Amino acid sequence: MSDLADHILIVDDEEMIAMAFKCQIEDLGYAVCGTAASADDAVALACLHRPKVVLMDMRLRGEKDGVDASLVIHQLVGSRVIFVTGSKEPATVTRIQLDHPRAILFKPVSYRKLESAVQEAMRD
Repeated sequence: MSDLADHILIVDDEEMIAMAFKCQIEDLGYAVCGTAASADDAVALACLHRPKVVLMDMRLRGEKDGVDASLVIHQLVGSRVIFVTGSKEPATVTRIQLDHPRAILFKPVSYRKLESAVQEAMRD
């Protein structure tokens, strides 16, 4: 979709992690349109701001996870999703693959890996 703005939505249920990602993303020169802790909030913010990229944690507040949010965001907005997870369990990685993510980053995420994944996802 050509109307996606060049900004990023951060979705993580841990406020400190979300703020750390926000600082890193802004340090890379990108705008952050918001942060969300639940799948429903992520979908609402994505529909409102139409971000080009979503940095999506797998485990979120509430019953829905990052894949649930990602599938809806992809369908409604078309944002590119970079998943961030602390789990390398095959079931988790398989679930993440349902939405063809731009990247999967495993916590803790190095600055260089974040930078590389974001730059790649921002390319047209």
